[in-house]
Amino acid sequence: MSPAVATGVTLGMGVIQAKQQGAIGKYNQANANRNAAVLEQEATQIGKQTEFDIAQFDKQFRKLKGEVIVKTAKSGVVQGSGTAARIAMSNAIEAQLEKNVINYNGSIAVARKKEEAQFQKISGQMARQQARLAQIGTIAKTTSSLLLMNPEWGKKS
Repeated sequence: MSPAVATGVTLGMGVIQAKQQGAIGKYNQANANRNAAVLEQEATQIGKQTEFDIAQFDKQFRKLKGEVIVKTAKSGVVQGSGTAARIAMSNAIEAQLEKNVINYNGSIAVARKKEEAQFQKISGQMARQQARLAQIGTIAKTTSSLLLMNPEWGKKS
């Protein structure tokens, strides 16, 4: 193979490899960004589920509250005084605590999903940078090979 052909092949392969490395980096970054978008959507869904769970809890609590009022009234207890008031107060406190727990758990789950999404974005950026470094390495190796094949290129005239 003549030096000109060898030079052309080396240069062509170096360019192709560098382009492929860039394409792989872009693909990996796009894939990580898609994963991040999915995780962000999951975080949104968790937030909506938390709202739904609280609404369901409120519905069940109102039903329970009505049942307690009926049962205490049937037993002859005057509503709003004494035992009935203590039961109502205790139930209201427990209900608020339960709603706080549901909110807290939902907030933690949302925060975790958002953190995972951010990590995916960072991973994508790192994949892109790794591809750029690989491209630089390929260009450097190709240049080095060309200079070794054609030593007169590196000399000053």
